[in-house]
Amino acid sequence: MHIVPVFHWGRYISAFVVLAACGWLVWIFATSENMRWGEVLRYMFDGGILTGLVVTLQLTAISMIAGTILGVIAAIMRMSVNPVLRYVSNAYIWFFRGTPLLVQIILWFNIGLFIPTLHLGFTEIDMNSVITSFVAASLALSLNEGAYMAEIVRAGITSVHKGQTEAASALGLNPAKTMRRIILPQALRIIIPPTGNQAIGMLKATSLVSVIAASELLTQAQIIYMRNYLVIELLFVVSIWYLIVTTVASIGQHYLEQHFSPDTRPDGKVRTAISIRAVRNLGTLGVTPLKSEKGNS
Repeated sequence: MHIVPVFHWGRYISAFVVLAACGWLVWIFATSENMRWGEVLRYMFDGGILTGLVVTLQLTAISMIAGTILGVIAAIMRMSVNPVLRYVSNAYIWFFRGTPLLVQIILWFNIGLFIPTLHLGFTEIDMNSVITSFVAASLALSLNEGAYMAEIVRAGITSVHKGQTEAASALGLNPAKTMRRIILPQALRIIIPPTGNQAIGMLKATSLVSVIAASELLTQAQIIYMRNYLVIELLFVVSIWYLIVTTVASIGQHYLEQHFSPDTRPDGKVRTAISIRAVRNLGTLGVTPLKSEKGNS
């Protein structure tokens, strides 16, 4: 039986209103006499803008790698039976999630006012010469990201059934090997989607370090438009580059989520209950898996 959907005028009217509003906004920007689109194209590949883009990507990569490592360590500490480790982890997460990122960036940049000289044995380090704008930005972004990643990793670890830990213990695995080979690989399917969102958010959060002149994308645009007063044009250039990079990152996140999906493979086929890699891992642990029935390869 062929079912014909009921016709609703409201759907078409609302669609027309939305399209008309979008077209009106595009028309305003396209025909504005105060907007020089030629300058936008000119500065898209300007040397200063490209240098700032590279610094933005460097800050994003450094902060995400360091933040992920800190997050894994903090999550494991928070779930430890040792109360000291739990309290330290809770205090770290509480502080860096409870204070604004902008405040943390400014604090690290001015840490030399609090600790002018760091004494390490027979060596003295001048903090003002060590904590540059790039170092301060990397520290602030990494430590802040680590606090959020700790909660993401902890959610992924707790999503794995405790029977997995019990089974690993029965096989004679110590807690460290259980976490590395059994728990974390299974927790990845929960950890990866929010981690991808965090990476995209981190890319945009790097614009905050313009307050300490860290030479990233927005800072370079500000330097240029303070000379030529093309404020809107340079901000459009920055926005376009952010959109390009976040779009590429979103596509990568999509394929990465598909790869670690528990149900399907990237080619669309349903995953088997036990993959070849899992069987090999069992062999390295000294366990001989049972042969699957015919047709269940």
